[in-house]
Amino acid sequence: MFSFRSRRRSFGAPDIAIDLGTANIIVAERGAGTIFNQPSICCFETGVSTNLVAAGSEARAMIGRVSGPFRIARPLRGGVLSDMAAARELIRFATRRAGGAWRVRRARALVGVPNDATQAERRALTTAVHDAGLGHVQLLPEPLMAAIGAGLDVDAPRGRMVIDCGAGTTEVVVISLGAICLSSTARIGGDTLDEALLEHLVRRHRFQIGRPGAEQLKLELARLGAADEARDRAVTIKGLSLAAGLPETLSIAADELLHVCEKHLQAIVGIVIAALEHTPPELSRDILDDGILLTGGGAMTGLLSRRITEATGLEARIAAAPLDCVAHGLAQAL
Repeated sequence: MFSFRSRRRSFGAPDIAIDLGTANIIVAERGAGTIFNQPSICCFETGVSTNLVAAGSEARAMIGRVSGPFRIARPLRGGVLSDMAAARELIRFATRRAGGAWRVRRARALVGVPNDATQAERRALTTAVHDAGLGHVQLLPEPLMAAIGAGLDVDAPRGRMVIDCGAGTTEVVVISLGAICLSSTARIGGDTLDEALLEHLVRRHRFQIGRPGAEQLKLELARLGAADEARDRAVTIKGLSLAAGLPETLSIAADELLHVCEKHLQAIVGIVIAALEHTPPELSRDILDDGILLTGGGAMTGLLSRRITEATGLEARIAAAPLDCVAHGLAQAL
């Protein structure tokens, strides 16, 4: 059974907690709270040696605007560590402001990890954290941390279903007695929807926008989709017309793009239904009474919670501050 006390006995009280997500990295320090919360993006200058030029929000502003020796890098793709150098430098950049008494030694760190991460993926993440200058590393399952951060009593003998909707992965878990009883993960998330929107615009309208534009479009569609009467409205997009080869403004019916979103949402709903089918009866009774909790950036729009409720008949509610649930859970473990 998961126990904070037994963990502390195993390697002492941790100093910092790191939620390294596909979209954002959040760092909390014991006694100081959150000290860093920015996008998980780096900009490097390549040449004789590779130098970090910018990270976080500053690097995000450079997406689509760099050339020559500069390159934009994201440490994670689909929830999996894909760029060790970017992960190392981003973690080093994000923890540079921390300054507790542990500075006389290498800090002990708690780091969130997808529940289904392979041993190879866990070793790679641990190596990146060590290379960033930190000491002992303990990996904790992100869905369990999200549940704790959302205020659930995970130690209770009661089934709780939590859906952690990240940029790279969506994890569906059932928790009881401080442990994950059932887990299902798909490598789909907010980034997958961004890519679907980008592909649709190119295929149907020969129109191209960048990833930041796709993210803004996704948020606008979520706002319109939440109000059914707004589906008849049009959305205005600025980008590059591939037919004319010129910058243009394109107006598209919101309903057309919401259909792209619906395909993405239905894939997640399918994972939830499959998890419910494999949930033991007693835990199912608890979930029927308590409903389903959604955390992560993908939960913020409200579209997913509505689709889950329509498909399952269960109440699907969004956690307060869903983006920060994993980080809050890790911070409580400090």
